[in-house]
Amino acid sequence: MSEIKPTDPAATNAGEEKDWTASACSDSLKTRKPRTPKPQNAVTIAVSSRTLFNMDEERKIYQEEGVEKYMAYMNQQEHENEPLMPGVAFPLVKALMTVNSRLRQLYPDSEELFDIVLMTNNHAQVGVRLINSINHYDLTIERFCMTGGKSPIGYLKAYMTNLYLSKDGEKVTEAIEEGIAAATMFASGDVENQLSDTQLKVAFDGDAVLFSDESEIIAKQRGLDKFFEHEQEFENIPLKKGPLKCFLEVLGKLQRKFYAKNERMTCPIRTYLVTARSAASSGARVLKTLRSWGLEIDEALFLAGAPKGPLLQMIRPHIFFDDQMFHIEGAKELGTIAAHVPYGIGQKYHKGELIEQPDKDVKDKK
Repeated sequence: MSEIKPTDPAATNAGEEKDWTASACSDSLKTRKPRTPKPQNAVTIAVSSRTLFNMDEERKIYQEEGVEKYMAYMNQQEHENEPLMPGVAFPLVKALMTVNSRLRQLYPDSEELFDIVLMTNNHAQVGVRLINSINHYDLTIERFCMTGGKSPIGYLKAYMTNLYLSKDGEKVTEAIEEGIAAATMFASGDVENQLSDTQLKVAFDGDAVLFSDESEIIAKQRGLDKFFEHEQEFENIPLKKGPLKCFLEVLGKLQRKFYAKNERMTCPIRTYLVTARSAASSGARVLKTLRSWGLEIDEALFLAGAPKGPLLQMIRPHIFFDDQMFHIEGAKELGTIAAHVPYGIGQKYHKGELIEQPDKDVKDKK
């Protein structure tokens, strides 16, 4: 049984396992390229085509001229051999591949690796340009899901997805509602050259990201004093899990594979907690919750309400997850690749102020 994903009897039986192994070991199917891990063993990261590549020009054609003009443009031979430019998720994908290379060196036969899946609602007819672009940049992406205009969300569980990244906030919300870790990606400027090419850096907010929004509800509705009192009273009661807890968990399992080889100090994965919480007033519950889950975080930064952007600028993560657009915007302004997690009570607020919600009765009467 995998350390990363439990084998699902409904999805994988002994016959399927035997067939997979037999086909992979066939002399006629051997290749110099790294073998794609079985889904039940891998940490599967599903990325949309618009996050992996910069498709702003193509998106403009789609929005202004329609799907047929878009497909005709993408299908033209002079364009299909023209590599798409890297998108916001491109540095992250390269960092995932770096981690895989290190894991293969230490564990040549292990399949506990990152597996990147291209998940897109593009039509199959435009797939040639996507494939050519992936090969141009020598990316290890073998699994595709092209849904021909339909939402790909229904396929995420079938692909055993650990994390879904998109530029479409509605699809991300739908994925989270299905219990899948997901986020909407944003970037500001050309940050790829500023990022580490030897270490994957992932930064998380705490409340409504790693943890539920149970404490944030108190802070928003009853004020900070009541929030501090509540956190101190319940300091030894672990917080409930948030939508990204499972992703930190699989990162931790891969980190421990390096620790087992005495490579803690050179581990190519580093995790950060970047939270607006105060350490003395409400930090203990967070750290005790992580301990109760058996999870480690490499660096914990308690900012006591200070802006997150300057700290993130120092960290330079490949991705930073936060539930509040206020923090996403602050990170973007200083060049951080940020990913919005549309979950919890924070979606009703902006810069601490309640966003006016449309009156349901009035809306229904229109």
